[in-house]
Formats: sequence, structure tokens, C-alpha cells
Amino acid sequence: MACLGVFVAYLPVTTVAVSLPAIQSALNASTAQLSWVQDAFVLPMAAFILTAGVFGDVHGRKKVFQAGLLFAAVGAAVALCAQSVQVLWIGQAFAGLGAAALLPTTLALISHAVPDHRERGKFIGLWATALMGALAVGPLIAGVILDHTSWRWIYLASVPVPLIALVVAARLLPDSRAPWGSPRSSEAESGGGRKLDWPGQVTATLAITALVYGVIEGGAGSFTDVKVMVALFTAVAGGVAFVLAERRSDSPMLDLTLFRSPAFTATTLVAMITFLALIGFFFLLSLYFGLVQQLDTLQAAWRLFTVCAAAIVVGAPVGRLMHRVAPRVLITGGLLVISGALFSLTGVDAGTSFASIAWRLALLGLGIGTVVTPMTATAVASVPYQQAGMAAAGNNAFRQVGGALGPAVLGALLSTKALDTLPGHLTDAGVTGATQRTIVDTADANGLGAVAHLNLGADTGRALGALGDSFLDGMRLCLVVAGSLTLLAALVCVLLLRPRQASGSTTTAAAGADTAGQTPTVGARSGS
Repeated sequence: MACLGVFVAYLPVTTVAVSLPAIQSALNASTAQLSWVQDAFVLPMAAFILTAGVFGDVHGRKKVFQAGLLFAAVGAAVALCAQSVQVLWIGQAFAGLGAAALLPTTLALISHAVPDHRERGKFIGLWATALMGALAVGPLIAGVILDHTSWRWIYLASVPVPLIALVVAARLLPDSRAPWGSPRSSEAESGGGRKLDWPGQVTATLAITALVYGVIEGGAGSFTDVKVMVALFTAVAGGVAFVLAERRSDSPMLDLTLFRSPAFTATTLVAMITFLALIGFFFLLSLYFGLVQQLDTLQAAWRLFTVCAAAIVVGAPVGRLMHRVAPRVLITGGLLVISGALFSLTGVDAGTSFASIAWRLALLGLGIGTVVTPMTATAVASVPYQQAGMAAAGNNAFRQVGGALGPAVLGALLSTKALDTLPGHLTDAGVTGATQRTIVDTADANGLGAVAHLNLGADTGRALGALGDSFLDGMRLCLVVAGSLTLLAALVCVLLLRPRQASGSTTTAAAGADTAGQTPTVGARSGS
């Protein structure tokens, strides 16, 4: 059931990513609106994943697991019926809430069912395979569907599967709760349960939502717009309020004393920076395949499959290497590989062949597979045992914040750079005068993809060539930024993730990390 749950949670990620060009064409969405299609899913997942874990600890993991399946089905049903990009956002948001509920509870249920951490590692290995499998097959499913029918049918399988799982879980799945409280509360010592941290949840949601909204709208328009400045100010204020709320809480959603551990701080920063770069890159890559190379969805899906397949292949060996090679070496090495892959992709153009791009994407997947496993394990092992579950959840929450910011930040850079260079490329192609103004105005108002639908007569071919060149200018800038961000993450790892003598408390946590470390997302509540 845990494997099925995480498969349901992650299936929309790459399924939607490769369908973005089709969605943009069908719904006449701008680049900023298209960014929100992915962010509408990632944002609730980032904002509510900690609360879902705490809610499961308090009220039972089975209930939260079932609620996640229900939200996933509702979200898919809404998206399936969407006639506008705004309704699609709503469906994606429900699916994101479902993912937020499923990710922490699936691993917690495994932890409860298999107390022996060494035996548990086998089952968590299957869990991780199911997660990567969802990311790998999602594009292929979307490609086959879009070859025969409308984009909306990519959501069809995500309606009955979670509903069937919901019925099966009601009959067969045992429930569990956390018998321990917050490490900072007196209840932790007396055996009392955890409490819901509503002030922390409200302020965290406010800060994350305002930040992503401000970045997207600022990139699409101007960062001096009143609404953008208000959003960014609200994000800062919400962040400050969250810190104050967590410092005062007896049962915090995220205990800020975790950041006293250099290893936890390092892995959290690495997670956020890396996923900002990678999720933003996948957003750009799907647009590149559709707008520049003019590939259909299935052709684009095979290219994205290369990344996920390479990550799956390297995941198991890295899990075994963790007992022999220092996490600092594995994480830093993986980040350097990712950076090299991103920088190498700056050499692609409209005519780059599958073979030429495949080795770059495989290299990227190898780097990802090398980083995510030791990153989560180190975050959990770097804190006292009773805080291991919170550490894993906090690491994943920051990772998802980075994932939400990725399409927003890189999408804004792409639009700005491409629009700046588009007039020059049009002039070089011989498209001038009123036609050039029409193209530039359309791209500025409705996104680069909208130009492909203009009736330009004899200028169509030249205009599309200039559009592709301007997109490549923007994509290359984004690749340089993404590669630089992963280099920054590697530097953070080198400076902060230093070997230290394990204490008695962290030794126990490290044992638990053998299981949490098998996954690229939230670890189980180790105290259960």
C-alpha cells in the first residue's frame, strides 16, 4: 500500500511536465500561467507536508493516508474536467494536498509495520523504486495518450487507482500513531502525544505562497509592481512570524534547534538549492522539446525517461556505498556531476539529436541518484533520535519549497531573456515592421508559445526560427544559473558537512537513517 501511495503521489509530476506544451496550446496559457500549473501542485505539497506528518502522528497515519488518496482522486477529476487554466490550477492544488498527506504517512506506515530497521530497508527500497517508477512512466503514459486524444485524459488513471486503493486500505491497512511528543515539551518525557501547530502552519503557508506568487508575477511583469512588492513583503513577514511562532511553541511543527546541527543545515540548504535548479530545469526542458524541437509528447517522454532511468539504476548501489563512503563525498560528487550535465546542455540547439542529448540527460540522472539518498540519510542522522522524523520531514519540506520556486525563478529568467533577444533575432531573420511588433507584443502578453498560433503567412517559418533562437538564449541563461546553483550547493556541502564524532543519540538516529536514507523524500517518523 505504501508503494501504491507514493506512486499515486508522484505520478502527476512528470506526466504534467511533458504535457505543458499541449496544455499551453489548448488553454491559451501564458508562460507565467504555465508555471502555476506545476507550482499549484508543488506549493501545497511544500506548505502542508509537515502538518500532514504531525496530523498523522496525532490522529493516526491510516486516516491521513486515506485522505491523501481521496485528495489525489478529487484533484485528478477536477483537472480532467478543466476548461480553463484556472480550473486546472485547482485540480493540481488538490493533487498536491494529496501528495503532502501521502509522502510522510507511507514511510511512517512502513516503519510501524517493520520495526527491524535492517529488514525495513528492503521495503523502503521498494518504496523508492515505486517513486522513481512514477517519475519514469509518467511521461510515457502522457505521450501515448496525447498521440491519440486530448491532454486532459492524462488524469484519467489517477481517478480510479487512488479510489480503489482507498477501499483496500480501509479493510487491510493497520493504523498507527506516534507515542511521543515534541522533544521540547514536557509531554515528550511523560509519553504524551504531539500537538498540531496551527500558528506555524498558517505562517508557513502564507510565507511560501506569497514568495512563489511574487517571483512568478515579478518575472512575468515587473518586480516594482505594487502587487509583487506586497507579495514579497508578505513573504518576509510570514517567514519572520513563522520563526517567532516556532520558537514559542511547546510542540513546534519544525523545531528550529535542528539548525544548530551543521549537517542538518547543510543538507537542508543543499536540498532546497538543488531542487530549485532541477525542477526549474525540467520545466524548461519540456518547453524546449515542444517549442524548439517540435517533438510530440511521446518523443519528449523518452528523453525525460533517460533521466529517471539513470537515477533508478544508480540508486541501489549508492545506498550500499553509504556504509563505506562518507556522505560528504557522495553528495558533493553527485552535485558536481549534476552541474557538469547542466553546463553541457548549454551546447544544445534546435537540431540536437536524441543521441547527443541522451548522454547529457543520463549524466544528470546519475548525479541525481547519487545525491538524494545520502542527503536524506544525513539529515536524519545528524540530530538526536527523537527528532529524526521531524528532521526528515523538514528536509523534504525545504526541498519542495525549492521545487516550487524552480519553475517560477527559471521561468522568469527565461521569459525576460527571450523577450529581450526576440526583436534582434526577428530582424536577423528578415521579419520587421508591423509583423515584428505583433510577434513581440503577443509573446510579451501571452507567452512565447502563443507566437506559434499566429497567422503570419510567408513570415511563419522565419518567425518560428527566431522564436526558437530567442528561447535558446533564455534556456542557456537558465542552465548557467541552474548549474551555478548546484555548484553553490556543493560548496555548502564541503564547508558544512564535515565528519564529526557520533554521539550516543546520533548513533541511534544513524541507524534509523539506514531506512530513511533509501528515499529522496520524507523519512518515516523514527519514533513510531
